[in-house]
Amino acid sequence: MKTILFALSGAAALLAVTPYASSIKPSLVSHDVGINRGAAAVWQSLQKLHTRASLIMVTAHPDDEDGGMLVEESRGRGTRVTLLTLNRGEGGANVMSPHYFDALGLIRTQELLAAGRYYGVDQYWTRVVDYGFSKTKAESIAKWTHDRVLADVVRVVRMTRPLVITSVFVGGPTDGHGNHQTAGAMAQEVFKAAGDPSMFPEHFKEGLRPWTPLKDYARTPWFGRGEKDFSVNVTVEEGTYDPLLGASYVQIAREGLGFQKSQNGGATIPKPGPVESTYHRFGSNVAAAEKEGSFFDGIDTSLGGIATLVQSGDKAFLTAGLANISAHVEQAISAFSATHPEAIAPALAAGLKATNELLQAVAASHLAEDEKYNVRFELETKRAQFNDALAEALGLSVDAMLAPEKEPEGRFAAFMGDPDTPRVVTPGQKIAVKVHVVNPSGQAVRLAGVNVVPEDREPSWNIQPQPTGTANMTRDQFVVSDTRFSLQVPEAAHYTRPYFSRPDIEQSYYDILDQRYLNRPMSAYPLSAWADFDYQGIPIRIGQVVQTGKRVTGLGQVLEPLVVGPAISVGITPRAGIVPLSQKSFAVSATIHSNVKGPAQGSVKLDLPAGWSSNPPTVDFSTQADGDERSVSFQVTPAGLGDRPYQLTAVATYAGHQYREGYELVGYPGLRSSYLYRPATYRTSGVNVTVAPGLRVAYIAGSGDEVPAALENLGIHVTFLSSGDIAGADLSKYDAILLGV
Repeated sequence: MKTILFALSGAAALLAVTPYASSIKPSLVSHDVGINRGAAAVWQSLQKLHTRASLIMVTAHPDDEDGGMLVEESRGRGTRVTLLTLNRGEGGANVMSPHYFDALGLIRTQELLAAGRYYGVDQYWTRVVDYGFSKTKAESIAKWTHDRVLADVVRVVRMTRPLVITSVFVGGPTDGHGNHQTAGAMAQEVFKAAGDPSMFPEHFKEGLRPWTPLKDYARTPWFGRGEKDFSVNVTVEEGTYDPLLGASYVQIAREGLGFQKSQNGGATIPKPGPVESTYHRFGSNVAAAEKEGSFFDGIDTSLGGIATLVQSGDKAFLTAGLANISAHVEQAISAFSATHPEAIAPALAAGLKATNELLQAVAASHLAEDEKYNVRFELETKRAQFNDALAEALGLSVDAMLAPEKEPEGRFAAFMGDPDTPRVVTPGQKIAVKVHVVNPSGQAVRLAGVNVVPEDREPSWNIQPQPTGTANMTRDQFVVSDTRFSLQVPEAAHYTRPYFSRPDIEQSYYDILDQRYLNRPMSAYPLSAWADFDYQGIPIRIGQVVQTGKRVTGLGQVLEPLVVGPAISVGITPRAGIVPLSQKSFAVSATIHSNVKGPAQGSVKLDLPAGWSSNPPTVDFSTQADGDERSVSFQVTPAGLGDRPYQLTAVATYAGHQYREGYELVGYPGLRSSYLYRPATYRTSGVNVTVAPGLRVAYIAGSGDEVPAALENLGIHVTFLSSGDIAGADLSKYDAILLGV
């Protein structure tokens, strides 16, 4: 095999990988699900510290995953689990809201992220799009191109470096959907491709390096359809009951699956009892028996097993260092108490210190650069796990909220909760963030610092702590710190939007707007708060994305990450259509949404093709408060209309700035919102079409059906039929009856 020399040093290469794959991350939620808090969280972190086992599952769409297996591995065995989903489900159904295509993809992304909080997994996506049902793998590959998919799958494997590859699909006709078959095939191809330095060498410019997983599995098909039978090598007992979590692994998984409501309205949690999932082994780089007890048979998944990554040179220091770390983990496990998890904090601190020392020794060693890279990746992962376990054992928490203009006062203020705060802040706006830090453990933990940190590409937010806003209070065993920061959103701040988009739904993959986030779920949110602690001389760091809050009837206070958006969002309706060549004029509407915190006045006009005109040419608008919307109508008169495409754009002007795009708030109650940006552009074509006079057309509407609007665009007025009309009406009076989809 050809040898490739990597120009990046081990330390430089590590910087390209650890910011997301193995570093400490801020929490996206203020109040996580119960199994991710308290003693249950501490025990699961101990399980993860106890092993270096890691696997990735490759699926096609959200809700394809074998959730029971993911939970059994992540929560039952402490395996570091990654879920890679090829697309975001843009071509699926939606029973929860009127959103489809790219908007539905954002919904299903958030649904799978919500489910992942139960699965206990890290998540990634490729850039390809669900374009609808596909019968064959060949069709999927033709739509996506083979290397576009494989490059992303290889990249994620090189980022996360799992020991085992898994999929729910075998890569053949028994998988059904062509996207499913492609996911199965990619899981088998990446088993060899990720470790081949000749494959996608552009990854190495990012600091990634080849990685060869040790084993490859796929779930056995549920139905044969006359195809080849697959032997069962591993059986996963998903119905196993976990007394600390209070449910079986498959029950926890189904609770997570229940958040993927767009496809079926919500899942059913199974009754307790045995549930099995069987897997076939497609490849192994270690000796493996026909019947195995787990995916990791034949692999040293102990902490000492990290030393197997080194094949050359003196690794005695590494073996001894790993044994020292392992001893501290074993001490913490043996001393664990669900009622006093803080008792194991000294052992965890010692383990974290030993990990830091071993990382320094590895950096200074004469190990080969590839070996040093792999060992450092594993140790960086353990350092993050130690940090999290120590924070959980001590009960440390940080809460970061956009501060309201006025805090509640009086004797009932504590019961009122925080007042509503804006979801969206705009460039130039002055805001305040309050950070609440608590140490409830009764242990001596020094708060070394509290900071609000912008996402790394942003210009200065002029963040200043407010001296009068800081208070430290000790009461019983609680130590509480409240700090208030003043900030100003930079005029050049980037809007919070997906890092991916496409020009139209015909394109079957996304363009990447910011390469830093490639394969991640979404772009980073603009602000996070971090608290740094010192425990027995060992640093601990925890963070949370800054939240905003709003009371919603039936849900109570709903917290979502703060986002940056435009002062004025402008949209156009419809976004696409046709103009019969005989038509003299047509109507479009522009919608103005204000994020200005107070009154706003501006104007809106249409940017038209040459010679076209609108009535009126310009419309003034006025809003009174944040969230106000105004809709204005224009009658457009085309000139020299021909049989070709045209486009026109709504342009809003406010405070000397022009706005040519807007966002749609995508989601439904109970699901984190996403912001889908689109240019305020109407695309149309002149069409030589003639409609028979007096044509009577009836229509039976489908789900999210936009066909009637398109018919109206042609000049065909439809009559909608209900189920009662269909049963008892005289249908012979209609020239045509159309069924929606």
